[in-house]
Amino acid sequence: MKTKRLTVAQATIEYLKNQYVERDGVQNKFFAGCLGILGHGNVAGIGQALHQNLDFPFYVARNEQGMVHTAAAFARVKNRLQTFVCTSSIGPGATNMLTGAAAATINRIPVLLIPGDIFATRQVAPVLQQLESNVTQDISVNDCFKPVSKYWDRINRPEQLITSLPEVMRVLTSQAETGTVTLCIPQDVQAEAFDFPEEMFQKRIWHIGRTMPDQTLLSRAIDLIKNSKRPMIIAGGGAIYSDATAILKKLVNRTGIPVTETFAGKGSLDYNEPQNLGAAGVTGTPGAIEIAKEADVVIGVGTRYSDFTTISKSAFQDPKVRFININVTEFDSFKHGAIPLIGDAKAILETLDGELSNFKVSKDYSGKVEDFNKSWDQFVADIYAEKNEVPAFQGEVIGAVNSFSNPKDIVICAAGSLPGDLHKLWRTRNPKGFHLEYGYSCMGYEIAGGLGAKMARPESEIYVMVGDGSYLMMSQEIVTSIQEKQKMTIILLNNDGYSSIGSLSSSLGSEGFGTYYRYRNEETDQLDGGLLPIDYASNAASMGAHVIKTSNVKELNAALEKAKTIEKTTVIYIEVDRKKAVPGFAWWDVAVAEVSEKDEVKKSLESYRENKKTQKYYL
Repeated sequence: MKTKRLTVAQATIEYLKNQYVERDGVQNKFFAGCLGILGHGNVAGIGQALHQNLDFPFYVARNEQGMVHTAAAFARVKNRLQTFVCTSSIGPGATNMLTGAAAATINRIPVLLIPGDIFATRQVAPVLQQLESNVTQDISVNDCFKPVSKYWDRINRPEQLITSLPEVMRVLTSQAETGTVTLCIPQDVQAEAFDFPEEMFQKRIWHIGRTMPDQTLLSRAIDLIKNSKRPMIIAGGGAIYSDATAILKKLVNRTGIPVTETFAGKGSLDYNEPQNLGAAGVTGTPGAIEIAKEADVVIGVGTRYSDFTTISKSAFQDPKVRFININVTEFDSFKHGAIPLIGDAKAILETLDGELSNFKVSKDYSGKVEDFNKSWDQFVADIYAEKNEVPAFQGEVIGAVNSFSNPKDIVICAAGSLPGDLHKLWRTRNPKGFHLEYGYSCMGYEIAGGLGAKMARPESEIYVMVGDGSYLMMSQEIVTSIQEKQKMTIILLNNDGYSSIGSLSSSLGSEGFGTYYRYRNEETDQLDGGLLPIDYASNAASMGAHVIKTSNVKELNAALEKAKTIEKTTVIYIEVDRKKAVPGFAWWDVAVAEVSEKDEVKKSLESYRENKKTQKYYL
């Protein structure tokens, strides 16, 4: 056996840069490079290996959490067929990645993390940034990654790498098991040399197949649909990741089956398809909510049925409702006592389309769906109509950006009041045009995610919509976008604090407590003083962005025109009315205090108990 003498770090990079994926005959490198911040624990090992392999691009990030978000957003735009490696120092650099790791895993997005680790030899322990334990010496902060990783390993000996790296790739490329993979490499082991088999570094292609479910279960599902009167489809992220959008359109156009979309699934159909009822669940449209309430068969396509999607298990009210779940994971397929169709969404929908060639919903049912589609389109048009209020209305701001953007462009968001409004209002015109991180709803994802989306699709304009709360949480990757000449247009909406949680707090009787950016009042000793004088525009400009301040939607439209002519990241600042909101149409299960002196809390508790009665077990 021929061998090649390399350090563990060099062998890791050499292996990763030769990994490819293939689906439907299309082949590409799985890793687009490495995002990282070099420091104690990785500079002498992984850092040296990256310097030696300049054909494996290295991108310097500003925050470790942010770079994981960037990698995840990139992978999402690439339909999980390509991603980045993320490397950090030992200690705070590693733990900064935890939030990003959790977000990627919850959203089923592949990202590889290589944090620096303690010394395997233990000779110089405790090293700088080492967490000591009086129970065991074989622990570090990297053990924190175990619950948020789909695969976790520590390389204490060089030869362990030979069997570990294929497992890393197996999980990352598995459509069913993918998520964050964490490979901890002690800093002394990174620099240790070993004679690795040359075969290990040959090009390897990982095939992404299109698996089909058990034939008996498939037949049962087809029969159930054929005998249904009010079927509906919930399109989740899996419909997009599997490239199932074209066959979904064909199937529902012919059968008349209505479609509602989760956050991850929005874009499965264009907004103007007559069967598209838009947003599902808590942030859903009236039509989507009504059809779900009446449905006798629910066909989930690539959805994990979050509580937002199911309106906290109260969305489906037909006492005999049955579920058919199309999903690559067995775990998600069995939810709600469904007929589990475990396999690829595109392949399964193609089969259903053939088997349901003579099936159509009734004219009354399809007519009702089309009426819902048209009425919601008019509702959105009314919100989009330019009013030029000061401060601006958030719905109108969304309308301006949506109307200005091209179909191939991408909107990015994650947390606050914006996601719910975007879910309802954004008119999708391509499967990748709507990009929300809402599995974790992570504040700070937006700008870092926008960078990843731009790197994945440089030909598209990226519109990052971010509130002041998320902006203050993490805006540093503006600097990275400037460094790498990856232009984004960031629409920064200022409502002086945490508007979404403030609204939720008010609905629960707590009056928006603790959700405003205000000075502490010397008289009350509470945070109810004057507004904080935060200069967001100057902050963005200091990081190299071009900044345009606007006061109304007319000025916003002019700024969008201007931004398109500017070659670097541009921040458009606008203040929005916190008290004026896009209406919601559904309940959400958030527990209310059972004991309170406040009348508003008592009223909320009464309402909560009534809504709880609508919850069901789907067995």
